[in-house]
Amino acid sequence: MTLSIRMLGAVLAIAAIGAAAGCGADTGTATAAKNGTIAVVATTPEVADFTRNVGGSAVSVTQIIKPNVDPHDYEPTPADIQAIGAAKLVIKNGVGLEEWLDATISSAGFKGAVVDTSQGVALRRGDPGDEETKDGDPHIWHNPRHAKIMAENITKALVTADPGHADVYRANFQAYAAKLDKLDADNERKFAALPADNRKLVTNHDAFGYYIDRYQLQFIGAVIPSLDTSAELSATQINDLVAKIKATGTKAIFSESSLPPKAAEAIARQAGVKVVGGEDALYGDSLGPEGTPQGTYLGAEEHNTDTIVAALGG
Repeated sequence: MTLSIRMLGAVLAIAAIGAAAGCGADTGTATAAKNGTIAVVATTPEVADFTRNVGGSAVSVTQIIKPNVDPHDYEPTPADIQAIGAAKLVIKNGVGLEEWLDATISSAGFKGAVVDTSQGVALRRGDPGDEETKDGDPHIWHNPRHAKIMAENITKALVTADPGHADVYRANFQAYAAKLDKLDADNERKFAALPADNRKLVTNHDAFGYYIDRYQLQFIGAVIPSLDTSAELSATQINDLVAKIKATGTKAIFSESSLPPKAAEAIARQAGVKVVGGEDALYGDSLGPEGTPQGTYLGAEEHNTDTIVAALGG
């Protein structure tokens, strides 16, 4: 994989940091060393949240991608490289979402274990012509049953890396798994109350395939016609999507928190439907701000379901 100019700059910067300061650990890693926890780097907000729930006070988590940042186009910083170099575990979503990670790990000189949380998840087909999604749809967390598999993979890795806290990790996982089961049951119940003919979804990009499959929704189309966010609709595709929205009686287009809403708004105007955005935007590739209910996986997914049901049920 070829390093981008920004990533190359990050590599050079971290080399300079290492020369000047012996490549010391970042704040999270220094804290881990001081309080006896293990230092873990988690790539995405979702994976970081799973790790915090399972690891509890025994783990110090450095989260690479911040809330409302598009993971598809992320470029690592010198601080990211430094944190990875000092970590005991690196935990990733997998399925090609973090295409920047291998080069970053190499630059950091990381020698620990990389945990692919997607192991054991039944993947939806990706785009064979798209380097990022050719191995499958990476948005696996939108099915809570998959989220439980991801959390279990994290649990196994933490038990192996830190067997002294194995009982803690396993107990934390069981408690969190019960919450994931409740989320899944609540989602089923809420969609059961929504007429089948209303369960039609148009989103900013094709991020909700696992969610749509799990809760038997109908995917009408996406403003960005790809699992990735860099694709763009052609004029013909825009006209086709507008026509499909009108023909199917779809009620709304759902914007996403980490993507600009302008294209969705333009298509909605042509189709004569509303855009659900702003504070009601769905969390497709990210979680909400830290400290808010939507800043957790459970809160973000509950928000998504409640927003969709409210908009399509009226």
